[in-house]
Amino acid sequence: MTTTIRVSDDIKDRLERLKRDDETFDELLDRLSRDEKDIDAIAGSFDRPEDEGLAESVSRAHEELNKSLEERMERSEQ
Repeated sequence: MTTTIRVSDDIKDRLERLKRDDETFDELLDRLSRDEKDIDAIAGSFDRPEDEGLAESVSRAHEELNKSLEERMERSEQ
């Protein structure tokens, strides 16, 4: 099933700047719309003694990715 989503030209331009070369718009929107709960659930699944520190590493990487995305969005708005 395909759905059409209307966005302004400005938003489309910003999305195009965020889109990776090998990525479709569908994949881009999927990547951008992932919820923190998704990452937290994945990180929580590693909470075993032999994986000590892994959940923290995943959470830290998630925070860094969010910060990077926010900075990219701010730059694209300027």
